[in-house]
This record gives sequence, structure tokens and C-alpha cells, in this order.
Amino acid sequence: MGQDLFQGEKVLAFDLETTGVSTQEDKIVQLALIGSAIDGTAVNYERLVNPKRSIPYDASRIHGIYDRDVRSLQGFEAVADEVAELIEGAILVGHNVRKFDFAMLEKEFLRLGRLCPQPKAIMDTLEVVRRLKIPRPHNLGSLCSRHGIRLEAAHTAAADAAATLLLFWRLSVEHSPSFRRSIPELERWIVHGEGNTDASELGRGLNDLEPVDSLGKIRRDGAHYVVSFGRHRGKHLSEIQSIDPGYVGWLLSPKGIECEETQQLLRDHLR
Repeated sequence: MGQDLFQGEKVLAFDLETTGVSTQEDKIVQLALIGSAIDGTAVNYERLVNPKRSIPYDASRIHGIYDRDVRSLQGFEAVADEVAELIEGAILVGHNVRKFDFAMLEKEFLRLGRLCPQPKAIMDTLEVVRRLKIPRPHNLGSLCSRHGIRLEAAHTAAADAAATLLLFWRLSVEHSPSFRRSIPELERWIVHGEGNTDASELGRGLNDLEPVDSLGKIRRDGAHYVVSFGRHRGKHLSEIQSIDPGYVGWLLSPKGIECEETQQLLRDHLR
């Protein structure tokens, strides 16, 4: 499947090591783009960069990169052009790449006063395994072990990127019927599933679902409730609770959903 679907495409696994987990405040210390160019030639890009701040010990203990390793290096600005050229128009594959790695990259480009390069599509293996309802745990190490992939030098950007690319391929083989789609349809399915898209050719869209509150921010999909706005648009509330509980807390406040009756309905649903 993978070879046919991605034939003639630039396909790159993407992974970062950082100073922490905040996509707004933390910085990149290592990045890797591993895969192939449009003509099939191998891409093996890995760089250390100076975050221009101290790397917390807890972060260094995980990825093995310390202040002494980056002190003499330039910052992200030194690799920004190379990274932009690689990512623009590529199919990016990564584990939690949409909400973490790519969000972190966007912030680094914004700090430089530049727009982030845009991939053709993002194939997030964390989203894939959740869409396929593969049992937990969903961390990369556990998934690689379950699918017979050796993850050596875990928590280095290049090793994690390469392992993620193999994981995506294994998932596409083991669950091939789900992957028989065009690239846009596959990304849409990974993010929204079969029924939570506004594309009319794919079935019922969000606008076809019954609104719960007066503004239609929450819609009913059978026994589920779907968020119809914001960064989690098209996702079931229970799914958001598992991946971004802080967002659900905001959603169930007056700043998120103004209707108190709807707030209580959703609280009861999540119990």
C-alpha cells in the first residue's frame, strides 16, 4: 500500500527533541527528517541546534543532549532554510507530530518572523492507532515492540523518526483496507474518521449532525458528542478528553460553551 499511495511523493518522517513539552515556550534542540525525495533518493537529515537557553536536566536525561553538546552551535535560524525546503510539499509522518513536533516547528518559524513551510499532508501514527482502535499503550516504544520494530537509541530524533516510518508502513499493511484512499482522503480519515467531515462526498458532515447548544458548537452523533469548532473540530468529546483534557476543561467553562445546560450534559457524558 505505502509504495503505491506515496508513489512520486516526498515522504519524510519527522521528529524533534526539545527543551520541554510546551509548544509555545520550549525550543528545539535536535531535529530529524528521514525518508525519500520525489525521485526516490534517500533523505537523512539530522541536526543539533542551540536553543539559546539552558536545557532542563529532566529533558536531557530523556534525550541525552546537554548544554555542553549545543553550546558552540548556532540556533534554529541556521537550519531554517534547509528545513523549510525539505518540509514544503512533503508528506510528513510522525508520532504525535501534528500537535507537538509540527506545532513546535511552527513556533520556531514564527520567532524568526517567518511562516512555517506547509507539508502536503501529515500522517500522525498516534492518530492512526487511535483511529484503528489499537489497544493502549500508544507510546512509540510500546507500539514498535508490538509490531516487531526494533527501536534502538530511542529518544534521539533520527531513531524515533525512522521507527515511526516503519510503524506507519506496518499499520498500512496490517490494516490495508483502511488505507485504500487518496492522500487527502487518508489524512481526513485519520483526523476525523468516517463520519465527521464536511466533505459531502464522504457522507454526513458536521452540519448534518443535530446541534446540542444554540450556537451549534456541540453536535450529537448517535451516542457521541462532536465538537464543531476550533482545533479539535470534528472529534468526539471522549476522544478529546483522552488526548487533551485541558482543552475539555476550557470547553466546559463559560469561555468555551456558554450554555450551562450543555456544559452539564457533557460533564455527565464524560463520567
